[in-house]
Amino acid sequence: MEETEMRSFNSFASLIFILILATGLGIAYAAYGGQDDSLRVLCIIFCTFIIAALVASSVKVAAQWEKAIVLRLGKFWAIKGPGLFFIIPVFDAIPYWIDTRVITTTFKTEKTLTKDTVPVDVDAVLFWKVINPQKAALDVADYQSAISWASQTALRDVIGKTMLSDMLEGREKISAELQKIIDERTEPWGVNVISVEVKDVLIPPALEDAMSMQAQAERERQARVILGDSERQVAEKFGDAARTYADNPTAFHLRAMNMLYEGLKQNATIVIVPSTAVETMQLGGISGLTALTMELQKEQAAKTSGTGK
Repeated sequence: MEETEMRSFNSFASLIFILILATGLGIAYAAYGGQDDSLRVLCIIFCTFIIAALVASSVKVAAQWEKAIVLRLGKFWAIKGPGLFFIIPVFDAIPYWIDTRVITTTFKTEKTLTKDTVPVDVDAVLFWKVINPQKAALDVADYQSAISWASQTALRDVIGKTMLSDMLEGREKISAELQKIIDERTEPWGVNVISVEVKDVLIPPALEDAMSMQAQAERERQARVILGDSERQVAEKFGDAARTYADNPTAFHLRAMNMLYEGLKQNATIVIVPSTAVETMQLGGISGLTALTMELQKEQAAKTSGTGK
């Protein structure tokens, strides 16, 4: 009602009121300006004022995004706008100016239990618009408040049927379900729900810490499983290598020689090798091993001196 009172006189209607009133004053002055007949002048001014007020109140202007609901003697008459239109004063009334643009409404629920009895706070945004101004004005007392309450109850219903894990992972699914439920409830009111977006899901801090510890424990478990699987694969490869060396003594001998060579090459110091291993490598006993070490040391010294130069 406040909006209707504010829209009773627009700038265009005010201009018409002033023009008619000024015209009437001009006529009264031209007709009786030089005569001493104040009663007739007052009558003309009064009549002009009444006519100007009636004409100005019949002129209405609706914005591009507005629709005016016109009632004639209490019954629905027409939907006017956008632009300039006229009504019959006293007989016609405009109780509602309907905004047909997309409207954003935020709604939330606090301490609502999920299907697994976890209290959560959920914030969401609703995008909607009026597609039937007649239903929005006549079939529901306050369609904006009705949409807000319908959205909150729908959100509570969806939360009560959803597990916490599904809610945290599948917000798009919850949004689509909310849009479907709210659209079904608001369709009789001439409202179309464009989309619903779940902004945030807040859980108790204690549960949040427990979920963090659970996730960390799960990552550690996966790391240990991967490490165990790697050790198993390495053991399998060693088993394959052992079977290969068992059937091929020459390959085993060359592998042993290469390992000893690499060890002496990287660390040209003292290397303790069991005598059985030396005999297996057929290096000619300790003297052969010593000679090999000396040769490697000479080679390393030559490389060092060449690098210094």
